[in-house]
Amino acid sequence: MTVKVSTPVVLVDGSSYLFRAYHAMPPLNNSKGMPTGAIKGVVNMMRSLAKDYANANIVVVFDAKGPTFRNEMYAQYKAHRPPMPDDMRPQIEPIHQIINAMGLPLLIIPGVEADDVIGTLAAQATAQGIDTLISTGDKDMAQLVSPHVGLVNTMTNTYLDEEGVFTKFGVRPDQIIDYLAIVGDTADNIPGVPGAGPKTAVKWLAAYDTLENLMEKADEIGGKIGEKLRNALDFLPLSQALTTIKLDVELEQSLDQMAPKPVDQAALLALYEDLEFRSWANVLIQDGVTASSLPITHGHSNASLNDNEAPQKVIPTPQAVAHKNYSTVTTLADLAPWLKACKEATIFAFDTETTSLNYMEAQLVGVSLCIEAGTAVYVPCGHDYVGAPEQISRPDLIAAIKPLLEDATQVICGQNLKYDINVLANYNIQWQAKIIDSMVQSYVLNSTASRHNMDALAQHYLDYQTVKYIDIAGKGVKQLTFNQVDIELASPYAAEDADITLRLAQHFSACLVLEPNLGKVYDTIERPLVPVLSRMERIGALVDAKVLGEQSQVIGKRLIELERDAYELAGEVFNLSSTQQLGAILYEKLGIPVTKKTPKGKPSTAEAVLQELAQDYELPKLLLQYRSLSKLKSTYTDKLPLEINPATGRIHTSYHQAVAATGRLSSSDPNLQNIPIRSAEGRQIRQAFVVPKGQVMVAADYSQIELRIMAHLSKDEGLLNAFATGQDVHKATAAEVFGVTVEQVSSDQRRSAKAINFGLIYGMSAFGLAKQLGISRAQSQDYIGRYFTRYPGVQEYMDHTKAIAAEQGYVETIYGRRLYLPDIKASNAIARQAAERTAINAPMQGTAADIIKRAMVSVDAWLASSGLNARMTMQVHDELIFEVDASQVDKLVVGIKSAMEGAAELLVPLIVDVGVGDNWDQAH
Repeated sequence: MTVKVSTPVVLVDGSSYLFRAYHAMPPLNNSKGMPTGAIKGVVNMMRSLAKDYANANIVVVFDAKGPTFRNEMYAQYKAHRPPMPDDMRPQIEPIHQIINAMGLPLLIIPGVEADDVIGTLAAQATAQGIDTLISTGDKDMAQLVSPHVGLVNTMTNTYLDEEGVFTKFGVRPDQIIDYLAIVGDTADNIPGVPGAGPKTAVKWLAAYDTLENLMEKADEIGGKIGEKLRNALDFLPLSQALTTIKLDVELEQSLDQMAPKPVDQAALLALYEDLEFRSWANVLIQDGVTASSLPITHGHSNASLNDNEAPQKVIPTPQAVAHKNYSTVTTLADLAPWLKACKEATIFAFDTETTSLNYMEAQLVGVSLCIEAGTAVYVPCGHDYVGAPEQISRPDLIAAIKPLLEDATQVICGQNLKYDINVLANYNIQWQAKIIDSMVQSYVLNSTASRHNMDALAQHYLDYQTVKYIDIAGKGVKQLTFNQVDIELASPYAAEDADITLRLAQHFSACLVLEPNLGKVYDTIERPLVPVLSRMERIGALVDAKVLGEQSQVIGKRLIELERDAYELAGEVFNLSSTQQLGAILYEKLGIPVTKKTPKGKPSTAEAVLQELAQDYELPKLLLQYRSLSKLKSTYTDKLPLEINPATGRIHTSYHQAVAATGRLSSSDPNLQNIPIRSAEGRQIRQAFVVPKGQVMVAADYSQIELRIMAHLSKDEGLLNAFATGQDVHKATAAEVFGVTVEQVSSDQRRSAKAINFGLIYGMSAFGLAKQLGISRAQSQDYIGRYFTRYPGVQEYMDHTKAIAAEQGYVETIYGRRLYLPDIKASNAIARQAAERTAINAPMQGTAADIIKRAMVSVDAWLASSGLNARMTMQVHDELIFEVDASQVDKLVVGIKSAMEGAAELLVPLIVDVGVGDNWDQAH
């Protein structure tokens, strides 16, 4: 978002930029060991700002070293803050040099903070009638907002004017100082009123307007919080003074004397070249700029990410794939320098080549490493075709890389690292290194931009066509496994994987700096989930093949019976799986009316059509039963036994983090998410999921989580009250919609209310609800109208969400996960309405996904320290499955309920239902 200002003055909180860039950027070092990540992040933001406000007078302000006047007022001010990180300190001077070379005024005033200098300049601008923007992420700056001063946060793309401050904080800008004094600030060690959070501060200031009035009438505040307020009266004036930004700092120059200077391109080039910000340097070189003799004492950077203009936001452009220096290592002596370089590197890329996509069966064939974009190595260890050259033995390679991967201080990037972690676990490597997964980063940044495999990402973000596997191994039945591929072909393919992964990871890390909310989703939810999923996959689920075999026989007999019944109804034998024969029977022979046609103009026999016809005709109803049972048999009762690993006796699914757009996990081989539970036969399949002797299965399931999230997001008083008081929310809704007491609600009314509750979450129309309930459209519309009358907050939430989605092109979960909606402004009404339905549903479904992922990370950590013989074996929708010793089940239940119910703080309680049994069906 670019905010246009009439008389452009932009005041930049450089210290805020520095700290946010440092904590958001991945650890980047130059070739001499100097850290450069914060430099990269700050310069990216400054370049972005300079583009967005090309005609503005931009002034940059940094904190000076040493104490300020606030330390004289209060010796403990900021006393608890940790010292500046060692790798941040050397990055400050290069940032100052680059800002100076950009021609921007730079102020560093001893004895005060950057906030005070900015406040003084803003006051000067206002006195001269100049509108001012302050670029910062510091909440304290909200006190400076006025009709002439606004705040812009370029990292979160948000702008705050007077109305925006009130919307965000609940108080006016002129009340912010008092608000901060009441709340206090633990980071700055400013004492507030103990126990008085933002809500209390807003409530008090709404009632008393100022801190002075509140202090005078403190006796009117009852309860324990009133006692705490009265106990705080002595130091509240100090807190108020500490939070007040000075507006009269003595400056050598006035604002109108701080004009920007021409860009010193030669000095910039020297700085960029010294730091090896190659893409930025190349742009200057192409423009004919040559470096000046500017003295520079810092080192060189491996980071080389550029930035480029994109709609509404400046985002980094990854370094183009220009040169490729790939090699092959076949001896331990030649591998040693690479391992040493990896150990000393801030980050390196790692990839495995194996014999199979099945991580439980895959054998290691080789690994590839990349420390600097363009330079990578392949280390083969398992190519066994006739005439294959000598290689490092697999045991020797495992022993060589094991210390690196088990070192918790290493930072390793990869593409879908969970697979590599699983494969290496087969060789007793317990991965401990911090991971940066380019696939997961891409997914967090934009789940719908492209597919998230490396080939697609390279094409989308690098405009680079990778070597495909079929190019080196062939395709079809004659395709070679990797161990059979000639090393001369395999090596550049494998080295390229590591090279491209490093480039992508560097690019995505820089992007996440500019999107700190998404960065937090990655760092606190998705990245820590990777090892949790790895453990679950390798543990697997114990399945009884005998039970499944018996179920297959029963279903097979029932399918034969259904076939005979179908032939009888049709009056002839036909192929139930043939859409052509089925269409002829239904529409030509039996004369059933055609309700929908295929794109080719033929009468449709799709499932949705059969479901509609099944309400009036017996054969379509029977065919639906046949299709359902046939799918159960082929997909589960027949197939699951074939997927049992002979070594473990378990099935080992693969959980996918980067598939479902909303953040939900999916799984494959087998797909655990789609095991049906609506039919008796579907539920029986869960009886085959069992536990070892002496253990029991525990299933923990979030109760109505999406409805609870709807209550939280909409803040509708009716819904909030229903959940807060532990009511049956469907009965409560039925009572509201049908105008009866909760006790009078019939089962049919509850069923209708349930359909409304869940239908509206998924954007169901009156027509869709009418079909589901078997009522008229008018009656359905009446139900929906009554619902919104009783729950107006839900209607307001839906309208607001659609408006926000149309304005910004995406919606977000509570935790900041984002779903882009490319069709939200489509001219095609059907596409646009579908996007609007997604906009309403995605924040709820995505928040539910975030919550269960947070719960999985929390539960996994608790299990590791619990001392229980218990394991988390499956995740299905809103449910987690465990196996535990029978004697320890009570402790497990208490622990998982606590972790899962504490995974989020909503306006309504999260409830987890827990069941115990000998199999999944019993426990669910």
